[in-house]
This record gives sequence, structure tokens and C-alpha cells, in this order.
Amino acid sequence: MYARELISAGDGNVSARLDEERVLCTPTGFNKGYLREDDLVIVDLRGRRLRGAHQPSSEFRMHSAAYEERPDVRAVVHGHPPITVALALAGVDLSGCVLSETCLLLGPILTAPYTTPTTDEVPRVLRPFFRQANAVVMDRHGAITLGRDLDEAYNRMEAMEHASKITHAARLLGPVSSLPAVEVDKLEALAARLGIPRPPEKPAPSAGPGDDAIVDLVVRRLRGG
Repeated sequence: MYARELISAGDGNVSARLDEERVLCTPTGFNKGYLREDDLVIVDLRGRRLRGAHQPSSEFRMHSAAYEERPDVRAVVHGHPPITVALALAGVDLSGCVLSETCLLLGPILTAPYTTPTTDEVPRVLRPFFRQANAVVMDRHGAITLGRDLDEAYNRMEAMEHASKITHAARLLGPVSSLPAVEVDKLEALAARLGIPRPPEKPAPSAGPGDDAIVDLVVRRLRGG
């Protein structure tokens, strides 16, 4: 991730389930480009350290939320892919199917509203998005991808940023349109035949996935919470 510029300095965190009770994760505050094996930490699903010399990632709660919402998920990758984050900052919706290969591998890329990093807001707002997508962009923060193993979770992060680079370049040249619904349906059928997993819930209509979480967050903000 560091070599591919999907993270920098102390950005990002990664975890993988070892079994039903234990999770291997990156430590907090470390530059991931210089991590050694003995820097990694083993925690339980609540983030309590079981083994290792360092504290686990301060953002582990969003990892545990992903594992709780998605029994099929065995690895979680969180990075700060620059073009993906830039498109979200500019208000570009990445949920439409533009590139067939990306849609086949990832499914919809949803964007979650801003939450304060390392707080309980993050997992609470992300939960409905995890039920609907394998790749989620977090407004003004980064992105998170889920997988059945580390390779799949990482490949989805790399594929998302690659698609974002193409989308950005295309938008500089002219309008970009999504594939028609009938073609998206064909890709979904192909994904099913190839055994490419999809989340248990289909993305909500244009009113926005996770509306309940968003409404609750807005109310809390208005109340000063």
C-alpha cells in the first residue's frame, strides 16, 4: 500500500481474522512502509490487545464493525487513496457503473458522510454501508475495502484507486456516463456465475444508502453531539 501510494506516513490500517475470536492488525501511529512482522498486534473483536508490544490501530472499531456486519469478510484494508478521496471531495459519485471490470470486481462504490476519525461515529455510520458494498469511501478521510482474505481486500483498494484515476482523466476530457441498467444487470449475473461475492443487501435508491445513520448523525450535529 505504501509503495503504491495508497497511504503515506502513519495513514491507514489493515486487519485480518485469524479465527472467530482473534484478529491480526497493524499498530497505531506507525509508518506502514517500515513495519516489521513483530510490530503487528493480535486483538480480540473488541480491539483488546492479546499479543504484541504495541497498541492496535486507533481505528480498529471500524474493522470490528465490518466483521460483525459481514460474516463473509475476513480482511479489512483502510487507506487514503488520493484520487479516490479527491473525487469524493469534489462531490463526484462513484456508485455508478462506469468501468465494467471495476463493477465486476467491486460492485458499487458508496460514499459515507464525514465522521470524526477514531470516534464511535465512524463504525456506527459505516455499518449500513458495509451491508451494501465491498468498497466504501469516507468523506474527507479515506476509503475502506473488504475481502474474503487479505489479497482480495487489498486488490479491491488498488482497483478502486485505478478506476478513480481513469474516471478523473475521463472527466477532464468530457462528460462521463454510467453503463445502462441492463448492462449492469448482466455484470451482476456474470459475477454470480464467477462466484464473486456481493454484500447481503442491495444498495438503496438515490435517496442514499444508510439514510437512518445519516439522519441520526445530522441530528446529533444539530444538538451539538
